[in-house]
Amino acid sequence: MLQLTDAFARKFYYLRLSITDVCNFRCTYCLPDGYKPHGHSNKSFLSLDEIRRVSRAFANLGTEKVRLTGGEPSLRRDFCEIIAAVRENPSIKTLAVTTNGYRMARDIAKWRDAGLTNINVSVDSLDARQFHAITGQDKFREVMAGIDAAFDAGFSKVKVNTVLMRDVNHASLNTFLAWIKTRPIQLRFIELMETGDGGDLFRKHHISGEVLREQLVHQGWQLQLRSRSDGPAQVFSHPDYLGEIGLIMPYEKDFCVSCNRLRVSAIGNLHLCLFGEQGIPLRDLLADDMQQDDLMDRIQGGLSRKKQTHFLHEGNTGITQSLSFIGG
Repeated sequence: MLQLTDAFARKFYYLRLSITDVCNFRCTYCLPDGYKPHGHSNKSFLSLDEIRRVSRAFANLGTEKVRLTGGEPSLRRDFCEIIAAVRENPSIKTLAVTTNGYRMARDIAKWRDAGLTNINVSVDSLDARQFHAITGQDKFREVMAGIDAAFDAGFSKVKVNTVLMRDVNHASLNTFLAWIKTRPIQLRFIELMETGDGGDLFRKHHISGEVLREQLVHQGWQLQLRSRSDGPAQVFSHPDYLGEIGLIMPYEKDFCVSCNRLRVSAIGNLHLCLFGEQGIPLRDLLADDMQQDDLMDRIQGGLSRKKQTHFLHEGNTGITQSLSFIGG
């Protein structure tokens, strides 16, 4: 089988596939004023057949893991059909979704039946009032019920994404640890990143994940080995805890050395980096099954343009509008 490889000998096994830009939450670090179409209607997002074709091309190029993202991907009415379409590719061993979780209690069993293997849920606070303040939605209990429903549906582990913010949740580590002590949850703290319009928020609330890492190591947590299709999290485990802790620290030196991910946007552009460039159009090659070879050639050829690093340290936020781009 072919394998996507760039000029720095990095191999790419993992695709983040956005299927909508629409979201119904108004998180302070992401869409504080709510979703704005910016010229894109729901009809402009990749169709089911286009999703089928692009996932097939990546599968033929060695992709083992696909994560469906948004926006909020479960807002697509054909979400179960999308899951099934991606799972038509036997080489894709892992099919995950990142969701705000508000529909999980109702629909998670259907998603699993359609072929979903892994789930990430965004939960930035375990306090219902603070959760409401961060997300703009009073849905904390519904999201918690959705996590319980995921276990009831047969998921052996749930990943929870928490954006780490100074003076918001950075001092709540012990509360989070108590929550995962008896639950098979991998709680992943994602450093707040500077986005296009979020400079003031970043300067006010950014704190390095290294602060939590030092606390974890001091309490006996141990770093785990990373497999080739894993996301960027440094994962820690502890013998007294059923759950795990992950740290995603994009500002740390050498963050990009182990890059194994590419991204396709909801309008069909291939992004070689989650941060720094405008993307390579693929959509003109997604109209017909007969275009598969040309599509694969364009994806493979585009990798020659991938840079060695994301240049976040130089203030380059690129296309990054929200942290849904990075949570793995």
